[in-house]
Amino acid sequence: MIVTVTPNAALDVTYTVDDLRRGDVHRVSDVRTRAGGKGVNVARVLHALGADVRAILTAGGATGTAVVDDLTAVGVAADVVPIGGETRRTTTVLAADGSVTLLNEPGPRLADGEWQALASAVRARSADVLVCSGSLPPGAGSYAELLGSSPSILDTSGDALLAGLAGRPSVVKPNADELREVTGLRDPVAAAAELRKAGAGAVVVSLGAEGLLAVTGSGTWHAAPSTVLSGNTTGAGDAVVAALALGLSRADPWPDILRRAVALSGAAVLGPLAGDVDLAHYQAEQGLVAVRAHLSRVRQP
Repeated sequence: MIVTVTPNAALDVTYTVDDLRRGDVHRVSDVRTRAGGKGVNVARVLHALGADVRAILTAGGATGTAVVDDLTAVGVAADVVPIGGETRRTTTVLAADGSVTLLNEPGPRLADGEWQALASAVRARSADVLVCSGSLPPGAGSYAELLGSSPSILDTSGDALLAGLAGRPSVVKPNADELREVTGLRDPVAAAAELRKAGAGAVVVSLGAEGLLAVTGSGTWHAAPSTVLSGNTTGAGDAVVAALALGLSRADPWPDILRRAVALSGAAVLGPLAGDVDLAHYQAEQGLVAVRAHLSRVRQP
């Protein structure tokens, strides 16, 4: 079983507008809401692929109830840790020109004992792969406290990423900007090597339209999609994590893992909301992704 952990779950609200103009009034043509937060999105993608997955998340207030109700409705198994604060909302604005604007609330402060309750819920589950994703709410501890001996993936940024390396995650998955922020290095291969020295088993870097860079103990690879897609990019990174988790659970070779991760990321861009994937694109694209070993140069995004 793959277990995803989302300490800072959210209710995702997506607005569709014709144009987005700063300081102006906008008419929204479509509004959609669903359970969100990075780990929840990963669980949703894995569920769509038929994987055995369980989401562990915090939820509080009326917004938290809406998050739990949505997961129940779509059949994603979940362990919910109640919190006293109100679960946050995240807002995505999709404009007709293809732009995607995100407004992410920080989330409620965890009270004494709520982080420990989340950690206990994680320890109670025997995971083939443990996925820890997203920002940490105020009052939370470190992701390193949740990581154990099971294969694990850490997908977060900034101080939470650096502190989480103490738990020696099997894989960390920053994007290029997040990697540069925590290392101060512009060369993604050198920067990924620094994270490996600090405790990461492997580093998979999202390069946007350029695909993925993987720096691992067994080699370095660059995987590129066959074509550049337009759509909603908010769930693309979570789809990559879902593919990485599947690959780790099956002990697949890195080139195969990366090929599927790039294909699934593109399938998420074609989905209307974060956590949706175009399964037809996923199946077709896997054979078209180019994976090259021993990369020396990656064009900066």
